[in-house]
Amino acid sequence: MSEDCLFCKIIKGEITAQKIYEDDQLLAFWDISPQAPKHFLVIPKKHVNGPGDLSAADDGIIGALVRRGAELGAEQGITDCRLVMNNGAAAGQTVFHLHMHVLGGRTLTWPPG
Repeated sequence: MSEDCLFCKIIKGEITAQKIYEDDQLLAFWDISPQAPKHFLVIPKKHVNGPGDLSAADDGIIGALVRRGAELGAEQGITDCRLVMNNGAAAGQTVFHLHMHVLGGRTLTWPPG
């Protein structure tokens, strides 16, 4: 874990979040600044800065992240959902801990906006 990472602090319980799922590998919680009627994040408990920092040893983490995100979306009533991961500041990543956004609850257009 990283001492100054917002998501690591949520994992450690130092910052509260409205959790919807937790196991030994992943944590999911509602986004505090939702971009859709239903918007939550799924994060690994292992600190990885972003998708570009994954190694082959992390293949299981990324598979679990995507699978669980889609399952949780369905449980939350958003079977048609957008799964988003940003890689780097220029791509919109603001918290440098690997995370996936799960968005739904309305028709999502592309490009966003």
